[in-house]
Order: sequence, then structure tokens, then C-alpha cells
Amino acid sequence: MLTRQQKTEQLEIGKKLLEESRNLVFVDFTGTKVEDMRTLKKTLNDLGAKLKIIKKKLMRIVFEKQGIDFNPEQFETQVGVIFTDKEIPEIAAPIYKFAKEKEKTGFKILGAYDLSEKNFVDSQMVKMLGQLPSREVLLGQLVGMLTSPIRMFLYVLNEKSKQTVEK
Repeated sequence: MLTRQQKTEQLEIGKKLLEESRNLVFVDFTGTKVEDMRTLKKTLNDLGAKLKIIKKKLMRIVFEKQGIDFNPEQFETQVGVIFTDKEIPEIAAPIYKFAKEKEKTGFKILGAYDLSEKNFVDSQMVKMLGQLPSREVLLGQLVGMLTSPIRMFLYVLNEKSKQTVEK
């Protein structure tokens, strides 16, 4: 049991992290080893995100004080909250990769909450976003698709010019 002072400290930590964040990701860490959680925390810290384990009831109180209409007590399992100032697709990839590796231990993505849009994103959508390539890779693929017809046209012109020179 947490003392009243510890609960107050957790409320303050939750409030501070919530004010600094744009998105939240909820994960179930049941059965995950401590060293695996440390690895995940280190990975997230490198990305500017923080994983905090705060009791669901205390998180609900923090949400109510901040005017957020979401109840984390709807999850039946243990819940860890990842606070991030990045967009959900940016943070979903490393979380998805970790969840895929630790699937057998029971680590699961429960969903995400977009604080700016004030809507909940279900776990399937977060997993789909986590499987997408990075923004840079997608832009590179788009550029390749746009330049491909031009490149092929230039190739045809080059071959035609070789044919006319030979005759």
C-alpha cells in the first residue's frame, strides 16, 4: 500500500508528465522481467519518451484534474503509461518491436490516447502504425515512385537516339 504522501507524489509526477506530453501509450507489462523493462525505458528515453507505472486510480484522478475524459481503469491488467511529446506513429515503432520480442512474456500494447485530438486509439491501430516504415523511408519510396516514369522516359529517349545515330 502506498502512503498518502507517496500517492500525492505520484499525482504530481503524473500531472507534470501529462502537461509535457502530446500523446500517451498504454501497455500491459504483466510478466515482463525487470531488466526487459529497463531496456524499454532506455530505448524510450533516447526517443524523449518516459514510461511510468502509476496506479490506474491515480491516473484517473490526474486525467480528471486535467479535464481529460478517459478512464484508465477500463483496462483489467497492470498498466504502464508511456508519456511522449511525439506523434503516435513515431513512438509506436519501437514499442511494437519490443512487444513483438516480448510477446511470450505477456507484454502487450493496450492502446494510445491523443491529448490534442482527445481521442483513444485502439491497440490494433497502434500496432499497425508501429509496423509502418519511418517517415524518411516513406518519403524516399514516394520520390522513387515519382521519378520512375521520368527515368523510364529518359531511357527510351536515350535508346531512340542510339538507333538514329547508327542508321
